[in-house]
Amino acid sequence: MSPKPKHIDVTIMGRTYKVACEDGERAELLAAVAYLDRKMSEIKSAGKVASTERIAVMAALNIAHELLSARTSGSSTLGFDIETLKRRMLSMQAMLDEALAPPEQRP
Repeated sequence: MSPKPKHIDVTIMGRTYKVACEDGERAELLAAVAYLDRKMSEIKSAGKVASTERIAVMAALNIAHELLSARTSGSSTLGFDIETLKRRMLSMQAMLDEALAPPEQRP
């Protein structure tokens, strides 16, 4: 039987919520909370939407749009192609291995 998730308090737009959080996921949850809070605050600052519920819906739509745009563009959410990154990392590792090898083992 898996252990019960812990709960942490998070604050979004000045309101505190108790959220279940598995061990090891706290940092990711807090990053998501900060991102959502920032998006909702931007919408509220624009002054076009008044209620918290509508602000939350607009923020959710904006975030969903960002996610779907990142997926359809073929790139990760970080804005780069992971396969290209892997190839570059392997190439750099080979160069480092060659440079750090003892002189008698160099080609």
